[in-house]
Amino acid sequence: MPVQDGTEPPPETTVPQLVDAVAARTPEREAIVAGPGRLTYSALADRSQAVARGLASLGTGTGTVVGLLAPNLADWVPAAVGAMRTGARVDAFNTWAKAYDLEFLLRSSTASVLVVATRVRGTDLLAELRTLVPEIDRSEPVRSSRFPHLRHVVVIGDEVPAAALSWSTLVDGHAEGAPVGEPAERTGDDPAFVLYTSGSTTTPKAVPLCHRDLVLNGFHIGERMGLGETDRVWLGSPLFWSYGCANALMATMSHGATLVLEEHFTAAAAAATFAREQVTAAYLLPPMIDALATDAAADVRAVASLRTGLTIGRPDVIDRAVDDLGIDGICNIYGSTETYGNCCVTDHRAPLERRRVTQGRPLPGVEVRIVDDDGALLPPGEPGEAQVRGRLTPGYLGDGAAADAANAAAFTPDGWYRTGDRLMLDDDGAVAFVDRTGDMIKTSGINVSPAEVEGFLADHPGVREVLVVGAPHPSRDEVVIAFVVPADPALTPADLVAHAKRNIAGFKVPWLVTLVEDLPRTGTGKLTRRALRDRAAELVAAELAVSR
Repeated sequence: MPVQDGTEPPPETTVPQLVDAVAARTPEREAIVAGPGRLTYSALADRSQAVARGLASLGTGTGTVVGLLAPNLADWVPAAVGAMRTGARVDAFNTWAKAYDLEFLLRSSTASVLVVATRVRGTDLLAELRTLVPEIDRSEPVRSSRFPHLRHVVVIGDEVPAAALSWSTLVDGHAEGAPVGEPAERTGDDPAFVLYTSGSTTTPKAVPLCHRDLVLNGFHIGERMGLGETDRVWLGSPLFWSYGCANALMATMSHGATLVLEEHFTAAAAAATFAREQVTAAYLLPPMIDALATDAAADVRAVASLRTGLTIGRPDVIDRAVDDLGIDGICNIYGSTETYGNCCVTDHRAPLERRRVTQGRPLPGVEVRIVDDDGALLPPGEPGEAQVRGRLTPGYLGDGAAADAANAAAFTPDGWYRTGDRLMLDDDGAVAFVDRTGDMIKTSGINVSPAEVEGFLADHPGVREVLVVGAPHPSRDEVVIAFVVPADPALTPADLVAHAKRNIAGFKVPWLVTLVEDLPRTGTGKLTRRALRDRAAELVAAELAVSR
């Protein structure tokens, strides 16, 4: 039976303590499933101990950093937990990183050990690394002129450079030995993970997430989902996102359940995994729901075990999850990396209409307030900037004025995180997402919410995804520009403009619709309008030039 609200959270204050507690309670229950790779909780505890012994032999310990650059493999979790056992923190790197991105990550993290998979789908991660650290083919330990702190590279895969150490040697060579206890000075307030934000405004920011709040926030997310130890939770998003390692992983382990990993999402692969593993809960994103509903709805609905899950959802997204996929207990969410991923989650038992139009109440230990441009509190029903306090990152890492400025811009003196999002509270304390504060379009003196126009256009059956931005116009201040990924190849921009003219106020109708193959996303998978603004301005300028 699912765990119900009111269950006491785990007493453990670190991630390794949590793993050991579940292993002692249910040693043979599966902890991680990733394709053919399977680890029980007992095996996870033992394997992470072997990793810890291996990393300790390389000098890893309190104050050191282990970089982890790998896809959703079964060994991602023991690699992270093993590093944490030594007292190190784990910097989870984006596996879509190319050399330019990886250079920033290695320099910013100051990792002394990098655990890297050889490949992720079509990307040769070792090739990217070799462009930055050619020394991995020369001498051991690594002596990189560009990254002098990097001393060891551990490779998961069958191609191991001369100066690197194979994962199997690290783990199997330390399978026996005394257990590695966490350092005596370790507390729940020490960083477990450092995740890197998308850099939607600047270079990525290093966001530390601490042990105790990972355990507690993950537990409360699982409570809102109704998780119990017999649940099997599917994750097709990367573990290096907060949605993965801070939410799915921690919600699952804090309830003694099983995490089922998909290395690469396709609708067919996910539906097959749901059926094979009898998945009961799924961590989803709107494009996944769209793909599953379009290409595999019957297969997903046939999985009777699938009853709950999470998504970032407009009403139409929630409707598709329920109506097309049969996930009756789908939960709507709100949060960011700085808030340990989800900080607001609807209850899986809440009426469907509540889950359609709100992202739920703040989780226990979290406060949300809504303020106007001057910082004054706003009452329920009034949209304004959302600020969050409670379970927050202790602040962006980094030395010097840039880090100080980033923290001063993001956090108020009394400890509230400025989300940059416009939300409103209802009378029950649930939040409803309105827009990003910097995205509002002002056309002919009238404010237009891009999210509102996007929501309207997304309801058109020919639209798969859409982003709306404002672009400068000489007489209207700004005009509304829509970038649309069509679901129907016959769809034309004129179809959408005519549809909008028939159904929404004239000032909201896109001045221009352009069809595109895909939309830009941040490093954490969120759609981002920022990257489209320059392109929108160029399109408007070109249209005006032609009309002269």
